[in-house]
Amino acid sequence: MSTFTRGSTRTSTGSTSDGKNGTMNGTTTEANRRPRLSGMTWLVWRQHRAAFWTILVATALSVAWIVYQRGQLVDFLDGYGYPGKSLDEAGAKFQQYNNAFSFVSMGLQAIPILLGVFLGAPLVAGDLENGTAKLVAAQSMSRTRWLATKLALAGLVVVVSTGVMSAVFGWWWNPVRSEVTIMDWTSGAAFNTTGPVPVALTLFSVFGGVAIGAVLRRTLPAMVVTFGFTVVLQLVWDYFLLSLGNVVTVTTNKGVMDENAFPSLPRGAYEIDQSYVTGSGDLAGWSTCSESQTDAARQVCLDKADVVGWAVQYLPMSQMNAMQWFGASILFALTAGVVAFLFFWGRKRLV
Repeated sequence: MSTFTRGSTRTSTGSTSDGKNGTMNGTTTEANRRPRLSGMTWLVWRQHRAAFWTILVATALSVAWIVYQRGQLVDFLDGYGYPGKSLDEAGAKFQQYNNAFSFVSMGLQAIPILLGVFLGAPLVAGDLENGTAKLVAAQSMSRTRWLATKLALAGLVVVVSTGVMSAVFGWWWNPVRSEVTIMDWTSGAAFNTTGPVPVALTLFSVFGGVAIGAVLRRTLPAMVVTFGFTVVLQLVWDYFLLSLGNVVTVTTNKGVMDENAFPSLPRGAYEIDQSYVTGSGDLAGWSTCSESQTDAARQVCLDKADVVGWAVQYLPMSQMNAMQWFGASILFALTAGVVAFLFFWGRKRLV
């Protein structure tokens, strides 16, 4: 730094050699200070760098904590003798690990809502509200390129952060994923936090927030409406989650009163419904003959109804990955529709 100052001073007094040194040092310093990004990409990153860096740093810290928790879990399982010994017998010894899963899964399920509200909604609405969009429109850069750069950078940060968190959380859960008492795989705690689902849910929430901001053109109202949108999205998604799979039905014909009459289901299977099977193959509700006071009276009732066995409908855990990708593809398609809306209609309002 001192060499650059002396060189600059001597250049002004006519010293050629020192002036060259000063110029070279000055050029080198300027090149070192020049941001690696340039043009519109650098502008958008600089404008939203606080939000982007907050997301990336929070992701790095969360990953480090999950890696630590996974090491603790594996050490406990090895010392306990799992899977040779059932975790049901561990009792309070395993409770801290169960609590950790619940805590992190709740946080991961909140990510689409948080990023939709605090990243998606203000992304364009803030520029429309404070007049930055008009300034950009007056420059040589087109509104399409400006919007594309904003969506690309925001989408990249979302995909990287949620993708990494999903992979690490799934890696942490994998040693005990067949234990329904820890996290049922059909629940949002597991299904919405692993695989491609968190990436798809968050992208749709964020870009949906961008579209809401482009329509409302005010940051605070856009954030409020986006919050409602993301909450409703989560509720609707959870409601239709089980319909993403192919229901498997298993039947028996050995009666219903014997000890081994009920069909055995695969480990981790999610039972949807159960009913009786009659000799003709028809189904009868499981409450049939439930009013019988004794087992003998119930057997007489079942014989009269010609009940010969059980019918159980369930979703095997082996379908989880396919269900996640099917659901994520739907969300990705909806996200593509939102992006198309922003480019073909929304960009006309970005002034």
